[in-house]
Amino acid sequence: MKTFCFCTILMISTFSFSQTSETDTVKSTIEQFFEGFHKQDSTLILKTIHNAIKIQSIGNTKEGKPVLNTLEFAIFLNAIVSIPKGKSFKEEILEYKIQLDGNMAHVWTPYKFWYDGNFSHCGVNSFQLFKEDGQWKIVYLIDTRRSDCT
Repeated sequence: MKTFCFCTILMISTFSFSQTSETDTVKSTIEQFFEGFHKQDSTLILKTIHNAIKIQSIGNTKEGKPVLNTLEFAIFLNAIVSIPKGKSFKEEILEYKIQLDGNMAHVWTPYKFWYDGNFSHCGVNSFQLFKEDGQWKIVYLIDTRRSDCT
């Protein structure tokens, strides 16, 4: 009986450790993406994304009508690296909610965005990741953008 209990506890802790380790690795991929984002470092960003990445954003028109925008990754990357060096910007991630299933991960990150020291907007990022050759890569990123952040 003692052997059975020991083996059960060992299996549970091994499973818990590997799950936590994968969660940490996924979170690290997102953190590396934002490190590259804030440093305007395209090389660092490119290390975190899959070559088939899709980027979309949900917002509202001036009339308040919901709109879904799709952006080519190259245009997104160029927009980030071409922000003038004298301008500051910060996407403050408020929390990470991570879900895993095999080689797929989902990360939900509420955020607030600041530009030149002024609040710009808030929303949520939703990242989908794929584990390929032992590395987590972002394959899909969609966010919401709004100014009412209560």
